[in-house]
Amino acid sequence: MTCDDAGEPVLVGPVVCAALRMEARAVRRGLARTPVVVVGYRARHADRLPGSCAALVTVGFGGALDERLRPGDVLVADEIRGGPGTEPVPCSAPRLLAGELIRDGLGVQVGPIVTTDHVVRGAERAFWAAQGARAADMESAAVAARARSRPVAAVRVIVDGPGHPLWHPGVVGRGLAARRVLARTGPALERWGVLLVRGADDPNEGSGARTP
Repeated sequence: MTCDDAGEPVLVGPVVCAALRMEARAVRRGLARTPVVVVGYRARHADRLPGSCAALVTVGFGGALDERLRPGDVLVADEIRGGPGTEPVPCSAPRLLAGELIRDGLGVQVGPIVTTDHVVRGAERAFWAAQGARAADMESAAVAARARSRPVAAVRVIVDGPGHPLWHPGVVGRGLAARRVLARTGPALERWGVLLVRGADDPNEGSGARTP
């Protein structure tokens, strides 16, 4: 870590952002050197994020919007949508990141994610799915807004979706399984971060990620 002209720390690698402490604890298990910042539910504490770093990565649980994503799958966003009236934010090297996660044996898909201010369920899932979004969360768009010109990425482990309601007895087991998956994402995030900082020759090729 170095400092800028004002004496503020400049992080030369990516910073991982998690909404909940339990998500942060899980992803930290696989991280050797990447800092994790807890930004809170709905990214209420996004001001905790550093002013300068190589990239911002939101990581945590998410809800599927269609049946192609099942609980325990990982969605790597290729763009982050903030809802009606906002411009989508493209993610940096999503297929490179997906490929690194696949190398570690995770089930990964790539597609758009939408950020809302509430849990999406019922007919609203179908609405967002019809717009092409694959999963929903409540933080990624707020973090992307803080990133400004910096690269941004989003990784969500699916907990609920069509046929798997969030408020259902089975959610406890799905949540524990998703936490185990989340704990396996760290090494891939760090490899992706190294490649991003170095500058991959063609970051979107050779990943093997599925984009249904």
